[in-house]
Amino acid sequence: MGSFSIWHWLIVLVIVLLIFGTKKLRNLGADLGGAVKGFKDGIKDATTEESKPVETSSPPSPPPQVTTGQTIEGEIREKTRS
Repeated sequence: MGSFSIWHWLIVLVIVLLIFGTKKLRNLGADLGGAVKGFKDGIKDATTEESKPVETSSPPSPPPQVTTGQTIEGEIREKTRS
């Protein structure tokens, strides 16, 4: 009476299949598998972000110098008073 035998587990499995049906159990298994896969991917992404060295950014480059005879394209907007 300590542990259940294989026959006890088979009877429980049959009762669960009768109650929930195979389609619902299959969907539940697929959802559970997807959740576990997403969790593993999240853990893997988190560990790669921690081990990635911090990138130092270079200072922004100065704007290009305008020389005589050079055409500059742009847009002029008027300020509207509110």
